[in-house]
Amino acid sequence: MQFAEVIRRRRMVRHYADRPLSPEVIETILASALRAPSAGFSQGWAFLALTEPDDRARFWPFVPTRVAQTPTMQNAPLVVVPLAHKAAYLARYAEADKGWADRSEARWPAAYWYVDTGMAALMMLLTAVDEGLDACFFGIMPVTGEDSRPEVDVPAHTAAFKAEFGIPDEYAPIGGICVGYRADDLPPQNPAVAARRRDASSVIHRGQFGTT
Repeated sequence: MQFAEVIRRRRMVRHYADRPLSPEVIETILASALRAPSAGFSQGWAFLALTEPDDRARFWPFVPTRVAQTPTMQNAPLVVVPLAHKAAYLARYAEADKGWADRSEARWPAAYWYVDTGMAALMMLLTAVDEGLDACFFGIMPVTGEDSRPEVDVPAHTAAFKAEFGIPDEYAPIGGICVGYRADDLPPQNPAVAARRRDASSVIHRGQFGTT
């Protein structure tokens, strides 16, 4: 698929057909994450890939609101959880070629371990489209109330998720990605999405903020 077409077609799809993926396609999607850039080539990430039905069944209770709103997400045959590893960045920039004498997090203008892991997630989203599939990125959140605030403690919820899958403490899940074939009866995109889409003139500033 032409790259421009991949960009045009990418959207968050939440309804999937109960249809398997070939192992080759799964490996292609996972391998694409490794081509993402990372500060200092730290590669401070890991990816929990859930392809077995029993493993995916253990995952979905950790996103109860998502399941309640769109239960057909559970049909997706691939779930990937990108994990950020901050310690890898702090260690990398304490090496001689980077010149920092310590591993202080205060030196960092942004948390690039999250930024880079997010870029790896986007690589998988785009690769899925290129393979003729659809995908969705979503947060691993506890049950939320009507005001959208979590009804249980988020750190405790994250700790329970990590314990379930044996994820070391130093790795932080940034969300989940489900991949598969879209359902035949996929609802049309809400027209409000197009109405909310900001055009280039409102977000691109040329030479000086406010100059469009």
